[in-house]
Amino acid sequence: MGGGGESMEPNRTDAPARGAMRRPLLRLVLLGVFVAVVATVGFVFVPHDVEQIRSWSSQVGWPGVILFTLLYAALTLSPAPKNVLGIAAGLVWGFPVAFAMVYVGALLGAAASFLIGRALGREAVERFTGARVARLDAAIGRRGLLAVLSARLIPVIPFTLINYGAGLTSVRRRDYAIGTAVGILPGSAAYVALGAFGWELGPAFWVALAAVGVLLGAGLIAAAVVRRRRAAEAPDA
Repeated sequence: MGGGGESMEPNRTDAPARGAMRRPLLRLVLLGVFVAVVATVGFVFVPHDVEQIRSWSSQVGWPGVILFTLLYAALTLSPAPKNVLGIAAGLVWGFPVAFAMVYVGALLGAAASFLIGRALGREAVERFTGARVARLDAAIGRRGLLAVLSARLIPVIPFTLINYGAGLTSVRRRDYAIGTAVGILPGSAAYVALGAFGWELGPAFWVALAAVGVLLGAGLIAAAVVRRRRAAEAPDA
């Protein structure tokens, strides 16, 4: 009898442990389902034709500026293509207004997807990754600003993937926010300028191009400064 009682004890103690292991996995699965659903909605229901957006904006009027900004932010949660919306915004509203719309929408969407990724997936990364991944994660956390800024300025990795991926890492919110706010300026301005000015090489086009160049140069300089500071601090760490 005594032996039977002892054999049951590990099962009772293992149950909470199994539940604690399942919760992060369920959250990670929920994150994947969420992204898939939002992507489907973005691809199917969001207008990707410039004439559709022009017609819609003329019917709605100035409230369309707010609606478009929120739509752009929502679309940022999915991997659906967003560049055509930036071009369309420049064509419909002109460079200054369209740039503000696209920039604010991208910031809102990037912040939301980062927080969603951290809330649903970060615990699973911490619990189930090995020592090598943990060291890589710690390194990314220490160089969070540089990592985010570089990823934004050199857009090899898709925008949405950076948003959710950063949430899964130990990057600090402040570093993510600053790196994103600076890093998305050139790309946002470039696509809006393409819609606003097309290939007409007038003064307005060159002003916009110069602004993009200044922003890109400032971002690269900031990245170099951060890299040097990190390198200088490394021996003391």
